[in-house]
Amino acid sequence: MTGTPLPPATLAALAALDTCTVANAVESTGVRLRNEGFIDASVVCQFPELGPLVGYALPLRIRTADPPVRDALKSRTEGVRCDWWDEMVELPAPRVLVVEDVDLQPGLGAFFGEVHANVFKALGCVGLVTNGAVRDLEAVRELRFHCFAAHAAVSHAYAHVVEVGMPVRIGGLHVRAGDLLHGDRHGVLSVPRDIAARLPGLAAGMRREELALIEYCQSPGFSLSGLRELLRADRD
Repeated sequence: MTGTPLPPATLAALAALDTCTVANAVESTGVRLRNEGFIDASVVCQFPELGPLVGYALPLRIRTADPPVRDALKSRTEGVRCDWWDEMVELPAPRVLVVEDVDLQPGLGAFFGEVHANVFKALGCVGLVTNGAVRDLEAVRELRFHCFAAHAAVSHAYAHVVEVGMPVRIGGLHVRAGDLLHGDRHGVLSVPRDIAARLPGLAAGMRREELALIEYCQSPGFSLSGLRELLRADRD
């Protein structure tokens, strides 16, 4: 991860906003195109009632369809790979695992379930984002561990980690170690850290404009000409 972690107050201010509002604020700065910077609808929020997720990404790649070659003859216990946990705890908290399933059929097996959720939560993680599968959903929900996934699966199959810390691509979004992510029921957004502190203030200003427009649309004195005048005033 490059750069200094954001102050806790900034992270808390971002966590108080929904992801659409943060996306609007990012768009208003013009730092990137409006059709990039977010994961597409192939990855779904599993627990929308948990509210916003905010954290720094640790990317990894997995496979589930076939055993790892070097461990093909080992027992399940012997084949567990946990050396990458050291890399995880080197990231500032809160941490988000971003898991790219690189099999030809992503989601055949689930890398993540109840046991991993408990391990990762103990290691300072607050959520997981994957183009693959998850399982044990009710148990994970009870932990209040955020989960964004493209699939649910009954088995972990041959789930194993193949790479850690390298950039991954999830639902069209390239994610690097240390990227700041924001997610809720609408999806997952990458937040440029160099403008993150400005976003709550920008969002508040944009929300005031939205509320003024909504209030006018709901008022007895609404008219098309008045609506156009209000929109012109906003542009000015």
